[in-house]
Amino acid sequence: MRVADPRILDEAAHWLARRHASDFSEVEQAALARWRGQSSQHEHVWQRAQQLQSQMSGLPAAMGMAVLTRPRPSNSRRQLLRAAALVVTTPALGWFTYQHLPWRSWTADYRTATGELRTFTLADGSRVQLNTASAISVRMDREARRIRQHAGEILIETSHAPEFARQPFIVETKDGQMQALGTRFVVRKHENGTTLSVLEGAVRVTPASVPTPVVVNAGEQLRFDGNGTSPGVASALQSDAWTQSVLYAQNMRLQDFLAEVGRYRQGILRCDADVADLRVSGTYQLRDTDSILALLEQTLPVRAHQRTRYWVTLARR
Repeated sequence: MRVADPRILDEAAHWLARRHASDFSEVEQAALARWRGQSSQHEHVWQRAQQLQSQMSGLPAAMGMAVLTRPRPSNSRRQLLRAAALVVTTPALGWFTYQHLPWRSWTADYRTATGELRTFTLADGSRVQLNTASAISVRMDREARRIRQHAGEILIETSHAPEFARQPFIVETKDGQMQALGTRFVVRKHENGTTLSVLEGAVRVTPASVPTPVVVNAGEQLRFDGNGTSPGVASALQSDAWTQSVLYAQNMRLQDFLAEVGRYRQGILRCDADVADLRVSGTYQLRDTDSILALLEQTLPVRAHQRTRYWVTLARR
């Protein structure tokens, strides 16, 4: 694979660092979108950077930024940023460089890019499906079968293989752990909190800082963080529909609907405040988000304004 333009690598490294800074502004967000729209190579480099983000999601953001922003000679800082960019743009060079970067421990075993869905069968026969922009690490030993979910959303169908019958099946996020009790379930990791939807069987949830577990049964959904759980509710309509690249909307706010569609589309997808509360219902194919936007223009009093392919705003028509 041809090495990317060094200038683009430097710029990508800059944006990779700025994107996770606490003072990253809307003006910078717009500038990043313009940068990505300059060429296909710019966008390709950024998508590789997003893959690195998934791999790094197990590292607390404050720690990652502390490494990047710690005072150091300009040449040293430039070398670190360039190394990060090389990791995400050139597999051959990236493999070697990655071994010498401090975040090696946070490499995900399985991951997907934006808009990508993948399915894996684990050593115990359990089946795992990864939704868009998701990442997990897997460890199986004599004590337990563990999945560490770093980002995104997964669906798990546990296996009952006899040789693994004594090892509990556990999914962990920073918010706590979920132990499968012979089951099929969906776990979605949010920026703040985790949502569990149980499709079959049951799952025992233990928040990170709360010793008392909660059992979630089939047809139920629970959101929790490290400090506790919210009241359980009925599972969302077709909570596993994404495995078929389908989004079901039932009287959903346009702003919330676009947030869901935006998970499967590269770039910025938003709406103006005066149309945010318009309601959306229907069944939508996530493989073609352009068609979804065209359909919204036909059924709602909105028009899609595209500054670039990667920056779309819905405004009142």
